[in-house]
Amino acid sequence: MPESLRGGVIGAGVFGGYHAAQYARLPGVTLSAVFDTHPERAAAVAMPRGGRGFSDLEAFLAAVDVVTVASPATVHAEQTLAAVAAGKHVYVEKPIAVRLADAERVRAAAVARGVVLACGHQERVVFQAMGLLDIPEQPLLLEALRHGPPSPRSQDVSAVLDLMIHDIDLALAICGSEPVTAEGEGALGPNGVWDQARAETTFESGFTAIFDCSRLAPERRRTMRIVYPSGEVVIDFVARTFRNTTPYFLNADFADTPAGRDPLGASVEGFLQAVRGEAPRPVVTAGEAIAALDLALAVEQALEDAA
Repeated sequence: MPESLRGGVIGAGVFGGYHAAQYARLPGVTLSAVFDTHPERAAAVAMPRGGRGFSDLEAFLAAVDVVTVASPATVHAEQTLAAVAAGKHVYVEKPIAVRLADAERVRAAAVARGVVLACGHQERVVFQAMGLLDIPEQPLLLEALRHGPPSPRSQDVSAVLDLMIHDIDLALAICGSEPVTAEGEGALGPNGVWDQARAETTFESGFTAIFDCSRLAPERRRTMRIVYPSGEVVIDFVARTFRNTTPYFLNADFADTPAGRDPLGASVEGFLQAVRGEAPRPVVTAGEAIAALDLALAVEQALEDAA
């Protein structure tokens, strides 16, 4: 393992820029390269941070040790498979893929090649910083709302795979149980995909999760209510505050912790620690990302069935 890893980012959009900045600032890694099919975009993200822009994927992969895939979701699987085949450790933004079979292929390829595969559900870092993952009780109910105004970002997938999948991953992280049913209703946007969706899912443990997402809202709202046998936790992710009536300690100053201030940075750092062997796993594994995708696709099917 080299003293300093060469980091590379696939995708020179907004999120690609965020990831490039992480590789440029974190210890033990440098930003070496950015790949994009538009070479001028790749250069614009890479060069100010000391890297090179590439429009040839093979040449890009030869210039890096670790790769972040921050391209449109519909090409996540294809580009992750290419990086894994080249022996690179990969952090792929959510969703890990848009089809379950492709996600399974990606995981199998990473296992066969012996590389670390992480997925960018960085909201998990916020839960860790709060202490929510340490509550010993099984939750009874989760109600999550994630609304935002129209945006040109992530229009290649539905609001379920763009927004709701964050809350799906968080629900799976705290419940420790398998989903058994999914029902939902939604509204199609002008591009023919679901821009609004509300879903109710039940789990083997009796836990119920209700998800509400929209890309057509007048303002940004992100809230969550989690009910436990001993009380409830109500979170405002925009204000970065919560109310806790359970007897369990949660860190009211989570927003001031390093992870709370920069969840993406903490998530990428966790990936790099797993690559170096300093951590047993990344923050979110391929298996966890596949579980979130599986339930998100079940919600999409429920929307289709109800239409």
